[in-house]
Amino acid sequence: MISASWRALGTSVVVAVTDGTALERAREVVSAEIDALDLACSRFRQDSDVSRLNAAGVPVVVTPLLADAIRVALRAARLTDGDVDPTVGPCVMAIGYDADFAAVPSDGPRLGRPVRAVGWRAVTIGDDPPLVTLPEGTTLDLGATAKALGSDRAAAAAHSACGCGILVSLGGDVAVAGSAPSAGWPIRVVDDHASAAETPGQRIALHSGGLATSSSTVRQWRRDRVPMHHIVDPRTGRPAISPYRTVSVAAATCVDANTASTAALVRGAGAADWLESMRLPARLVTHAGEVLHLNRWPVAAEMAA
Repeated sequence: MISASWRALGTSVVVAVTDGTALERAREVVSAEIDALDLACSRFRQDSDVSRLNAAGVPVVVTPLLADAIRVALRAARLTDGDVDPTVGPCVMAIGYDADFAAVPSDGPRLGRPVRAVGWRAVTIGDDPPLVTLPEGTTLDLGATAKALGSDRAAAAAHSACGCGILVSLGGDVAVAGSAPSAGWPIRVVDDHASAAETPGQRIALHSGGLATSSSTVRQWRRDRVPMHHIVDPRTGRPAISPYRTVSVAAATCVDANTASTAALVRGAGAADWLESMRLPARLVTHAGEVLHLNRWPVAAEMAA
């Protein structure tokens, strides 16, 4: 296994291959997929497809990639009963996450009244052409699913181009394609994928599908000294309140893993029962550092604290 890493989309990118001669080609393919995703789905670019859709005020025929991303987001909303909702754009901006995270002030004035999500059911998209209609006054924020979709797409495209086993991680959203190494792809599961090697966590092996970690500890800021984080409850318009600080999930795709991990944090105290019912391997960490393993998530090599 050989890998390369760089920065894109405001986060880290890792590409690993089972054939070292394919690394350069795999990196080219993954970079192209990331660039396309950024142009289609970034709410921080005025020239992105989703920004133009949000600003249009009328139904818009969108590009195939944005159409795919919107359908994925609406599917996530449907599967989670609205816990993961792409219409949280106004909510996220109202709590201060109104720019690329590096530009978000660490503190600011007291928040005004909560802005609640309009609701995903009010968003419509056609098949041919993909005509999208948004509710008046809302904007789409695809951040909950687009990065995971990018990992799935990039891993599949790199495998198709290179023919070997591929791992792609976009900010800790991991997708693999093709044959894994004999012992599986080694993954370090922690609150923050960018943390130091000695940070408490767990090492596991991933053989197929995808893995995602959602955490309220990574993107944090304050408003009038009140802590904020980026995982918003669509029903309240405020950061989700949960006994868990981090949820990691393995699933058939990175999109499914990310959908479940995000929904689990939004569900709060009901997260464990819901994940049990979904039969998805999961690792939940409380704010006190206690770790819960569900649905045959491996318990070995656990170092949480």
